[in-house]
Amino acid sequence: MKPVMPSTLSPIGAFARAHDPDRFLCALFAPPDRREALFTLIAYNHELARAREAARTPMIALIRLQWWRDAVEEAATGKPPRRHEVAEPLHAAIAAGLLDPPDLQAMADAREAEAEEEGIPTESAFAAYLRASAGGFAVAAGRLLGAAGPALAALQEAGAAYGLAGILRSTVSLAGQGRCLLPADRLAAAGLSAEAVIAEPATAAPVIAGLAGQGLDRARSLRPRPPRGAIAAALPLVLARRDLRRLARGRPIPPTRGLSDRLAVTAGGLLGRV
Repeated sequence: MKPVMPSTLSPIGAFARAHDPDRFLCALFAPPDRREALFTLIAYNHELARAREAARTPMIALIRLQWWRDAVEEAATGKPPRRHEVAEPLHAAIAAGLLDPPDLQAMADAREAEAEEEGIPTESAFAAYLRASAGGFAVAAGRLLGAAGPALAALQEAGAAYGLAGILRSTVSLAGQGRCLLPADRLAAAGLSAEAVIAEPATAAPVIAGLAGQGLDRARSLRPRPPRGAIAAALPLVLARRDLRRLARGRPIPPTRGLSDRLAVTAGGLLGRV
């Protein structure tokens, strides 16, 4: 599958590349007639993810999420699109039957966990959040690209692994926003609290390494086999394994992807396997 060249990118493609370069790279290996919708899904996911980041209070974050739920519902019921750089192409993809409204609504629902003032209480709640948020993105992407049944379940687990790596490598940046998404029970077992991690993110290093090690064991056992045209939905697992391995060893994740990461994704995309 030949990747799209940057000079041919639409505005929504450029948005996806700027705000989620990992998933954008993976999306280049989607069939050409599905790439625009996949770029749109990436942009929508970014808007959901930043709902809490951009809000002064949890309540405002919930209002932002409801705005996106309403935008999806309006598109599904044939109402005019909202004037917004992401809402308009999202409306078009839904109207064309490319993106599934229940998948999109579930992705918005999943982000409510980020707006809880007490954080994510338990490791099981954390796992459910990852399956619903990053895993939900993978399901929506897989369905767009023709995956179904067991393939979607496997993609959800792969997406959750990528989500775990993302949360762990973002601990410092989240702390800078006054947030911590690590499970409270796991922190408590290490004698920590969310407040302590926000004040000094380095204290969470043992918890991060432990969660990364567990996640890496699961990620290594995953063998999603989506249809050939849906490989783009599984490719984030390539990056998840690499990131989790680094985090489990206490190594930092570079702020931008190096050549080896990009080559690993490219190999997976060209060979059609992860």
